[in-house]
Amino acid sequence: MSQSNRMVLSVTQLNTYARSLLEQDPHLAQVFVTGEISNFKNYYRSGHLYFSLKDEKSVVKAVMFARYAEHLRFLPEDGMKVIARGHVSLYEATGQYQLYVEDLQPDGVGDLSIAFEQLKKKLEAEGLFRSKKQIPKFPETVGVITSPSGAAVHDILTVLGRRAPEVGVVFCPVAVQGTDAAPQIAAAVKRFNRLRCADVLIVGRGGGSMEDLWPFNEEIVARAVAASEIPVISAVGHETDFTICDFAADLRAPTPSAAAELAVPDRMELLAELEALRQQMRQAMNSVLKESGRRLAQISESRVFRGMFERLELQRVRLDQLSSALTSSMQQQMQDRKNRLAAVSGKLDALSPLAVLSRGYAVACDEAGKPVGHAAEVRKGQLLSLKLDDGDLGCLVQSIKIRRKKRSEGEKL
Repeated sequence: MSQSNRMVLSVTQLNTYARSLLEQDPHLAQVFVTGEISNFKNYYRSGHLYFSLKDEKSVVKAVMFARYAEHLRFLPEDGMKVIARGHVSLYEATGQYQLYVEDLQPDGVGDLSIAFEQLKKKLEAEGLFRSKKQIPKFPETVGVITSPSGAAVHDILTVLGRRAPEVGVVFCPVAVQGTDAAPQIAAAVKRFNRLRCADVLIVGRGGGSMEDLWPFNEEIVARAVAASEIPVISAVGHETDFTICDFAADLRAPTPSAAAELAVPDRMELLAELEALRQQMRQAMNSVLKESGRRLAQISESRVFRGMFERLELQRVRLDQLSSALTSSMQQQMQDRKNRLAAVSGKLDALSPLAVLSRGYAVACDEAGKPVGHAAEVRKGQLLSLKLDDGDLGCLVQSIKIRRKKRSEGEKL
């Protein structure tokens, strides 16, 4: 065949034709391919995932568009063995034959298990599981976040009512299964913290499959529980079930009933402990009193103690003697002062003008009542008053005689 009779194709035509052949093959319209992921890339803003699948001998390029990737429960990683479902085609721009993946499942381990481990590893690396708050010993109010129709809420309320009937309960009903459950659980935890209407929170549900419990493995729930200022007790499933919520919470309970037991003390147990403490205190006090009495008796019989009492008695006798001497001295001084007062009183009485008047003498006073001491102070015709022992006399001065005083021996002429 000559070259002129041959069909010459462009690169685009060739790739388009090859693509149509691949897409028309019914065996390649839906294939399941197992292999190990390599060269994984997910940093594109489009959300598409690009990777390769390889085995011991071969490699095939693969792409998973964002509309399929957003439904993955786990994040693919290099070295992960997977089973990919999709179709085979060719990317015309590069001529690259590749697998267009619509679903991806771990080979040998479930996707939920891988998602669980990946999220746990991520949050643990952030330190989200390190800080743990102390559960209060005597809460006044317990907050409960669970389904209103499940057995968990009945078990929790029954245990709380039996162990601590005086403790208040605030119940916030939420979905605990399905796509709406995780946002509701996280919102309830935040609401309790905003309103500060509980001292401790119980978050959980009864048992179920891993799919049923998955809302408690969501990152939004884990972050809300870890950020809660109110201590949180996680009670999800049965004793063998573990969730991310358990690691983020301040305390994990194996069951909802066990969470209620951990949240509040048993009233009857507290009363029994108080009674036991009371008995111990009584026995301790009796023992101390008995030992103190024995030691006191021993000390009182000791030589040193008796000598101290003897010295005390001697001091008491000495005190009595000093008291008696002091009393006698004070009585003697009082008597002496009485005698001196009587003598002075006698002298004063002898010098009293009233005593002079009682002996027949009189005192002359002028109109103002001032005693007259000298004749020169009186004038003729002046009215004087004479004070006698038993009364007064009014007198009119008719004559005045002044006598000269005798000069004393030391007086000069």
